Amino acid sequence: MNYLFREIEKRWQKYWKSSQIFKGETHSKKPKCYVLDMFPYPSGAGLHVGHPLGYIASDIYARYQRSQGYNVLHPMGFDSFGLPAEQYAIQTGQHPNVTNETNIQRYKEQLEELGFSFDWSRELRTSDPSYYRWTQWIFLQLFNSWYDQSLSKARSIDEIIKIFEKQGNLKIKASGDKIEPFNADQWSGFPWKRKNEILQNYRLAFRSETIVNWCPALGTILSNDEIKEGKSERGGHTVYQKKMTQWSMRITTYAERLLKGLDQIQWPEALKETQRNWIGKSFGAKISFSILDKPSLNIEVFTTRPDTIFGVSFMVLAPEHSLIGEISTSEEKKSVEEYLQASKKRSERERLADTKSLSGVFIGAYALHPFTKEKLPVYVSDYILAGYGTGAVMAVPAHDERDHRFAKKFELKIKRVIHGGDDVQKQAYEAKEGQCIHSDFLNGLNVKEAILKAIEKIEEKKLGQRMINYRLRDAVFSRQRYWGEPIPIYYKKGIALGIPQENLPLCLPDIDKYLPTEKGEPPLQRAAYWAWDEKGQKIVSNELIDDKNVFPLETSTMPGWAGSSWYFLRYMDPENKDALINSKVEAYWQNVDLYVGGSEHATGHLLYSRFWHKFLKDQGYVSTEEPFKKLINQGMILGDSAFIARLEKSQDFISVDLIKDQKTQQIHVDIHLLKNGNELDIEKLKEWRPEYAQAKFIMKDGKFFCKRKVEKMSKSKYNVINPDEICKQYGADTLRMYEMFLGPIDQTKPWNIRGISGIHQFLRKFWRLFYTKERFYVESTPPSYEALKILHRTVKKIKEDIPRFSFNTSISAFMIAVNELNAIKCNNREVLEPLVIIIAPFAPHIAEELWMRLGHKNSVSFAPIPEYNERYLMEEMIEYPIMFNGKLRFKMNFPSEIDEENIKKTILKHPQTEKYLGKRNIIKIIFISKKIVNIVL
Repeated sequence: MNYLFREIEKRWQKYWKSSQIFKGETHSKKPKCYVLDMFPYPSGAGLHVGHPLGYIASDIYARYQRSQGYNVLHPMGFDSFGLPAEQYAIQTGQHPNVTNETNIQRYKEQLEELGFSFDWSRELRTSDPSYYRWTQWIFLQLFNSWYDQSLSKARSIDEIIKIFEKQGNLKIKASGDKIEPFNADQWSGFPWKRKNEILQNYRLAFRSETIVNWCPALGTILSNDEIKEGKSERGGHTVYQKKMTQWSMRITTYAERLLKGLDQIQWPEALKETQRNWIGKSFGAKISFSILDKPSLNIEVFTTRPDTIFGVSFMVLAPEHSLIGEISTSEEKKSVEEYLQASKKRSERERLADTKSLSGVFIGAYALHPFTKEKLPVYVSDYILAGYGTGAVMAVPAHDERDHRFAKKFELKIKRVIHGGDDVQKQAYEAKEGQCIHSDFLNGLNVKEAILKAIEKIEEKKLGQRMINYRLRDAVFSRQRYWGEPIPIYYKKGIALGIPQENLPLCLPDIDKYLPTEKGEPPLQRAAYWAWDEKGQKIVSNELIDDKNVFPLETSTMPGWAGSSWYFLRYMDPENKDALINSKVEAYWQNVDLYVGGSEHATGHLLYSRFWHKFLKDQGYVSTEEPFKKLINQGMILGDSAFIARLEKSQDFISVDLIKDQKTQQIHVDIHLLKNGNELDIEKLKEWRPEYAQAKFIMKDGKFFCKRKVEKMSKSKYNVINPDEICKQYGADTLRMYEMFLGPIDQTKPWNIRGISGIHQFLRKFWRLFYTKERFYVESTPPSYEALKILHRTVKKIKEDIPRFSFNTSISAFMIAVNELNAIKCNNREVLEPLVIIIAPFAPHIAEELWMRLGHKNSVSFAPIPEYNERYLMEEMIEYPIMFNGKLRFKMNFPSEIDEENIKKTILKHPQTEKYLGKRNIIKIIFISKKIVNIVL
C-alpha cells in the first residue's frame, strides 16, 4: 500500500484539532514540563522554511516529554502589536486589527499544517484588550513601586511615603534620581504637587528627559534593534539622536540581580556573556574636575583606572552632556553647535562601532587636574556615550586606544604613566611615544595596589568617591505610535497619576489617521475622546478637559517589548479575569522549562522579561526568580539568493558569464524567476517588475544567467521557500525531519531542496516495514536477536539525543535502523511498535497512522517511551562462519551473550540463507558455541 502522506496528515491534523489532545491540564498530579517558543509577529508574508526550525525542535521535545509521563504545556500566541501593522494602516487606512486578523489566520493554518502539538485553547494576542489589561496592570505596579537597596527588592510606593512621614529621606537607601535631603517636618509641609514630584524620582516607572532614537518620517522613537546603519529598519528613514521627555523603566536597579541570575540558568554561554557585557559591571571611582574660570561647575567622570590619573591630558564630553552649553566659549559656539547637529544623525551603535574615524571639536573650556592643577582642554566627541558612566571621560591617551587615536588626530599630549612594580602598560593600551610620567604616591605599586591607593587619595582629598558602575541604562518605555498598549496615566496639574486598576483596560480609541499630528504629536492626540473624568471614572471628550475634574490622558503607547515581557505567565492561566495569574496555578507551572528562540533578543526581550519577572517576584505574584530555566537558540536556515548584474549608470543588465572588467551593481531577484539552474526567465522578470520592461539584457546564445549566493533567508532578498509547497510535494513529516537533519539545532545551515527527497524516501521505507504484498501485516511471533539489538540500540540513541537536542543524529539512527530492519525483513510487532513510539515526536502523522493500524484506540502521543535493555547492547561480538553441508557460504557477527536458539532464528531469516537453502529441507543444524554453525540439508 502506498504512503499517502497528504491524506494521512490531513486526517490527523483534523483529529488533533477537534479532540484537543494537546491541552495542558491546569490541575494535574503529573510532573509539569513547560515548553515555549518565542511567539511570532504575524506578518503578511507568512512563514518561510526558516521560521519553523525552532518550532520543530520544541515540538519534538514537548511530544517526547508527554510520552515520558509529563503534563506538558506547549502554547502558542501572537505578538500582535508593532510598527509593521501600523505602517500598513498608514498606507491603506485599514485598521491594524483587520490586518492582524488576516495574518494570524494565515500563520495558524501554516502552523497546523506542520503538525505542531500546540495547546491552541490558550492562544493569546498582545493586542487583545483582555490581555493588555494585565500589561497595563503590571505598568501600574511598577509605577506604584520603588526599589529598596537595603533589602534588594521592590516595595510599594505607599511604604516610602510612610518612611518620609516618619523620618524624611535622610536615612533611606533607594534607587532613583538625586534629590535634596528633607526631614519628616519638611515632607509634611510640602504641597501635594511637590510631594508627587519627589515620588517621581523613586518610581520604577517614571518620566524623564532622555536621549532617544527619533525617526521623523515614522513619527516615533526606535530601539537600537530597529536601526541599521543610521536608518530605520522599516522604510530606511534617517534616525536622529534627540532629547525627549519619555516614560522609562528603572531596570538599572536590578542590574546586580540580573547579573547573578545568569549563573542559575541553563542558557548558551555566548548569550549569557552578551547580557553580562550589556549590563557591564565595573569597579572604579567617580572624580570631579573643576572648570577654569567657573569654579562652581565640575565635570564628573567615572573611571575604572583611577591609577592613571597622572596621565590625563584632556577631557572629552558626550554630545548630549548638559555642561556643553554652559562652558563652551563664544568663539567655539558655532563649531560646537554644528558638531552637535551632525552627531544626532549617528546612532549609539554606530558610534560604538567606529573605532578609527574619531571626530570632535574643542569647546574652548579648560578643566583643572585635581592633583596637579594642570589646564586640560575640553572637547566634545561622539565616541563618548551619554549613558555610560557620566557621559564624560578623563582622556589618558597612552593607555586607551580611542583616547590615543583622538590625541594623535588633534595633536594633544600623550603621557605614559609608570608606577614601577607591575607596569600599568602591561595591562592596558601601550603607546610607543609620549612623555614618561611617574605617578607621585603611586610609584612602586602594581596596578591593583595603585587603583586602591588612588581611590583612597581621591576620597581623602574629597575629589570623588569609589563606586560600582553599570553600563546598563534605564529602558525607554514610551513610543509615539498608535498600535501599542495605551499607557494608563492621566495628568493632573502636570503630575502623572495612574488610572485606577479596576478601570482597566484603557482601550485604544478609534482615530481617523494613524499618523502623528501636523505638530508632530503622537497619533493618540487625534482622538476626540481621550480625557479622564476623575470623578466619573471614565473616558470622556477632550472638550471637557478643565483640569479640575477632567484631565488629559497620556498619548504615547508602550513599546513592542511590553506585552512580550510577561506573556509566558498568562499562558499558565489565560482565562483569569480577576488576577494576572492564580497563585496555585503559578505554584504548579512556576516558569518555563525550555524556551526556544533567536539570540538576537539577548539584550531586548530576554533582558526585559527577566527584569519584569524579578519585579513580580518582589511583589509576591510569582515564586521564581528567573522566567526561563533552559534556553536554546536555534540557528538560521540560509537561502540561495539570485542576483542580476546592472552596468553602472545605465539600465543595461549583463549575464554573469559575460562580465569582465565592467563595474556592475548586483540586484536581488526572486529565485522563482530562475529556470534550469541559474538561467533567468526574462519575461517573468518583466511581469514581476514592470520597471524592467524597457531594460536591455545582454545575453550569450539567447540566455541570461544570474549570480547565486547563500545568505540569510528573507523576504527582502526574494530567496524564501514557502513551507506550504514542501508540505504539498513531500509532506509535513518530511519537512520536519529534513529541517532537523540539516545539522545541529543551534548552527546556521543552508537550505538545499535536493536533500529533502532522501528523507521522504526514508519515510516510505519505514512505512513499508509494516506491509507485506501491499497488505498491512505485522507478526506477533518473537523477533530475532538481531532485530531486538537494532531496536534497543535505536531506543538508547533517541533517549540520549532528545534531551540534548541532537536531533540530526537521532534521524541518522532512525535511517540506519530502518535499513537494517528491511535487510533482515523484520516485521515483528515487538520491534515495530516501539519504533513507532520513538519516531512519533519527529514524524507524528505517520506515527499516528501506523499506531492506529496496529490496533490502538488512543493517540501515540501518550504511549510510554520504551526502555532499552543493556543485554542487547553488549559490544563483544563473535564471528560465526555459516556453512551449508560443510561449505562456508557467509559469516555473521553475534554478541557473545546471545543464546543458541536466537542465533539459529536470526541465521534462518537472513537473505543469504534463503538463497543457499533453495527448495531443500533442513535436516539438522550443528551449532558449536563461539565457533561455527553448519546447516545440514
